[in-house]
Amino acid sequence: MKADVEVWLKQANRDYKSATNSLKSNDYYVACLLSQQAVEKALKFLHLLKGKELLRIHDLVKLAREINAPDDLIEKCAKINPVYVEVRYPEGSEMPAEKVNKKEAQEILELSREILRWVKKQI
Repeated sequence: MKADVEVWLKQANRDYKSATNSLKSNDYYVACLLSQQAVEKALKFLHLLKGKELLRIHDLVKLAREINAPDDLIEKCAKINPVYVEVRYPEGSEMPAEKVNKKEAQEILELSREILRWVKKQI
């Protein structure tokens, strides 16, 4: 495996680790953001591994479809997708840090873990 492709999976794993650390420190919005980033990088890793060009998009559903992921995985991506914008930008007077609770962050983290596990099985 080429190093310039492998680095995508390595960074995905590192993002996931940072997401779990953020959950432990009650930074739920950061846990969600990094979970999404871990999945995005893992899906892009598979796309690149297939010899395709890097897709500069953030839509997990589109990325999953590009690599012909199974429907259940696409559904998991659809549940994670909204968090990317939700926890990055303030809306009205609400800060991103106040938009996600512990339970929601745990759910996003678990979905991400399941997707990362699936990606690793594809190698």
